[in-house]
Amino acid sequence: MIERAVAADAGEILTLQRAAYVSEAQLYGDPFIAPLVESAEQIRKVIETGVVLKHRDGTRIVGSVRGQLSGTTCLVGRLVVAPDRQGEGIGTALLRALHDALPEATAFDLFTGHLSEGNLRLYRRLGYRETHRDRMDDHLTLIYLRREASVR
Repeated sequence: MIERAVAADAGEILTLQRAAYVSEAQLYGDPFIAPLVESAEQIRKVIETGVVLKHRDGTRIVGSVRGQLSGTTCLVGRLVVAPDRQGEGIGTALLRALHDALPEATAFDLFTGHLSEGNLRLYRRLGYRETHRDRMDDHLTLIYLRREASVR
C-alpha cells in the first residue's frame, strides 16, 4: 500500500534508506554518500515540506520516494526499496504514485550515478530521458534525467 509518509516514519525510512544505499556506496567506493549520512531529523523536515511516499507491506515500510516542487518541476529524490524486496515493482509503483500525487508538475527531474544500471533501466522505462551528465570525480559521473508530465 502506498501512502504519504508522516513525521513518525522518519526513523524507519532512514533505516530503509541506509540499507538500500549500501550497495550504491560500495559500487562507487564512497561510504559517505548523502543518503548514508542524512539524519532522521533531516528526513522529518523533508516529510513536512515536500511529498514523501512510502510503500508499506503490513507494518513494514519497504520503499519510499521523495518529491519537491521547484516551480512546476518536481525534483525526485531518494527512491529506495528494501534490498530483499527489489525487483518486485515497488520502485515503479512508487514513481508512478509520485507522478500522480503531483498533477501540477509539468516535469520530473532526477539523477543517478553512471554505474547504477538498474536505476537507469527503471527510469528510462518510465519515460525519463537523459538531459546531461556531470563528472564529479574520477569514479562518479551523475546522469540527470527528465520526464515530461505528458508522458504516460
